[in-house]
Amino acid sequence: MAGGVELQTEQSESLSYLWPSARTEHVAAAELGARGEEAPGGDRLIHEWDLAWLQQADVVVAEVTQPSLGVGYELGRAVALNKRILCLFRPQTGRVLSAMIGGAADGTRFQVWDYEEGEVEALLGQYFEDDLPEQEVLSPDPSA
Repeated sequence: MAGGVELQTEQSESLSYLWPSARTEHVAAAELGARGEEAPGGDRLIHEWDLAWLQQADVVVAEVTQPSLGVGYELGRAVALNKRILCLFRPQTGRVLSAMIGGAADGTRFQVWDYEEGEVEALLGQYFEDDLPEQEVLSPDPSA
């Protein structure tokens, strides 16, 4: 999951590295507008889809450099669901990591890793090296 459109290219590359059926691949889609996600069913459908994907997920990977209320909301839900969480933050942008994200990091179930541009694939490889979730083909519609 990722907020904002500033890091779309890197997000898209990271998702394709993990597996073609990453849960929220639509977030990194190049056709996103300034408002972000849009769906024919509106905000309610997006909310339902994202929560269904979140419930199915073994691990949540979130890019948290660009502040996003939606990502924060989903991370809170992921914590409540006791999901493993990896947050990636790029300090070179000059942004400051949210205290809520940094404070939630416990080094085990909730981790925050700093990275530089071009390092995401290696970091994801390192994170999933011993515990890569089984890949599965998902429908764009989580209710299918």
